[in-house]
Amino acid sequence: MAELTTTALHFFRRRLRAAVNATQGLALEWILTGITLVALVTGWLLEHNGITGWPVIVAYIVAYVAGGSLALINGLQLLWTEHQLDVDLLMVAAALGAAYIGHPAEGAVLLFLFSLSNALQTYALDRNRKAIEALLDLRPPVATVRRGDAWVTVPVEEVQVGDIILVRPGERFPLDGVVVQGVSEVDQSPITGESAPVLKEEGAQVFAGTVNGTGALEVRVTRRVEDTTLAKIVRLVEEAQATKATTQRRLEAFEQKYATFVLLGAVVLIVVLPTFFGYSFEEGFYKAMLWLVVASPCALVISTPASILAALAHAARRGVLIKGGVYLELLADLKVVALDKTGTLTAGKPRLTHFEPLVEDEDPQCLLRQIAALEVHSEHPVAKAIVKAAEEQGLSWEEAEGVRAVPGRGVEGEVEGRRLWVGNLRLFAERGLTPPPALQDRLAELEAQGHTAVLAYAPDEGRWLALIAVADSLRPGAREAVAELKALGTRVVMLTGDNERVAASIAAQVGVDDFVANLLPQDKVTAVEQLVQKYGPTAMVGDGVNDAPALAKATVGVAMGGAGTDVALETADVVLMGDDLKMLPYTIRLARKARRIITQNLIFALGMIVVLVVSAFVADLPLTLGVLGHEGSTVIVVLNGLRLLRGAS
Repeated sequence: MAELTTTALHFFRRRLRAAVNATQGLALEWILTGITLVALVTGWLLEHNGITGWPVIVAYIVAYVAGGSLALINGLQLLWTEHQLDVDLLMVAAALGAAYIGHPAEGAVLLFLFSLSNALQTYALDRNRKAIEALLDLRPPVATVRRGDAWVTVPVEEVQVGDIILVRPGERFPLDGVVVQGVSEVDQSPITGESAPVLKEEGAQVFAGTVNGTGALEVRVTRRVEDTTLAKIVRLVEEAQATKATTQRRLEAFEQKYATFVLLGAVVLIVVLPTFFGYSFEEGFYKAMLWLVVASPCALVISTPASILAALAHAARRGVLIKGGVYLELLADLKVVALDKTGTLTAGKPRLTHFEPLVEDEDPQCLLRQIAALEVHSEHPVAKAIVKAAEEQGLSWEEAEGVRAVPGRGVEGEVEGRRLWVGNLRLFAERGLTPPPALQDRLAELEAQGHTAVLAYAPDEGRWLALIAVADSLRPGAREAVAELKALGTRVVMLTGDNERVAASIAAQVGVDDFVANLLPQDKVTAVEQLVQKYGPTAMVGDGVNDAPALAKATVGVAMGGAGTDVALETADVVLMGDDLKMLPYTIRLARKARRIITQNLIFALGMIVVLVVSAFVADLPLTLGVLGHEGSTVIVVLNGLRLLRGAS
């Protein structure tokens, strides 16, 4: 948390300086506040009983030192290092001014209430910080590692990539890895937000911080402790909390100018009131000190960051990483959500549904083997479905030569001395080839049913070899997520590289407002730009790999299933760690709730400043009540912002 502490708002230096050692820091504030109260009461009792002189002076000196030392140190440090005025200095100046004109008790009350307010704010914000630090507590400090024929317990920092660790039933996984032996269900909710346990068996990926179920698992470590998904989440959340929202940056800039205005205003009052309005010097000085208190922008400045930090912390606990307050603000203003089809609206794991040889003298298995030898070099979901089907049939193949992927179209290469082209109609159209009418009709029939179809062609032989069709299934909850997004008033558009018929079939199933088909990766960027120009702020939701350019171009880039995916974590502005698309409408509702609370805080803080300033000069507001109103409003906006720790409900 040190990085967050050093880069957060200047106003938070005092309130978050306990980030490295929170317990001791908070305890110190409470101790000093208690000393201030005891010394204040002692001085007042001595005066009330007619005792004057050094006993009273010493009591008030103790109250001033205990109540104002932290504020004075932090204020002077900020003034010296960054040449900026802080609210702390205004409060200390007001208290010293009150003592100077013979009102030490009121100055001590000011410092007591100011110190009490700071302690309460530190306590409230400490809850927010602990919400993130709790992520670190998810990682066990030790791991059970195989050393030879024995299992030994070592600190997680000593475990290397490739080591085999044992995770017993009920234990948390100390590091990221791949299961090499055992079967168990794992609670991944701390990382992905998934509510139901996930079955893990040989070959499955597991993450540090997740909880093992009833079976023991042996896991090969794939990442050192500092590189685990959990460590990246904590680091990204800390960086996000240090990234200031637009409103936050404006308030920070306003604070410096306003603090200077308040200080200069106090000087003017000291001169003007006695000179032109018949005040005595003491009365004018008292009013100036009251002005310093009631006009200070504490509540105003803290109103936005308190709310944003709470929202970011809650989202992280639900498996959603929002990389800064600026993206939280943008989420609240979204007009359009553009959804990639494969891997976002669909499960992204198509299965082979049709393999139809088009020549009689070919062995179907031999033909499938040759096509799989090409497709194994492609990361496209269609290619993976073909390879998986070949593997399930027990087929093996020689390494293909001269393999070249044609993005958005297909793949070509040579297998067993035979040149093959495998791809969609676009691949062949660009090469001047048109399938026979009967074959085109069959393609259209399959595509109308929601299948994605490709053709295999032997250019040296001039023959169409096979028609291959795959189908993807809708992601669970996709239809409900789209309905929720539309209920929020956002337009939902599907973007896909599939043809019109497949796109129309999926679009009808999920209920999107519109779709755009036949898009190459670069076309998706253009489509997003057009949506932004036509409708306004647009979110692009994709897998964070193929959709990276479109994610970067959108107002807000949202990556699905970021757990363990470095590209998604680094590329997108918002990462849904699990594969639950319904977390997107929830996150938008959270962002809108954060905006409402920030608006409430700003209106309340400004209103309190106006009321207190008017009361100070019209209704002769006592300094004590001015301090109570000022500090009370600050605590109220912090507590109001922390309501976001409970989420969007």
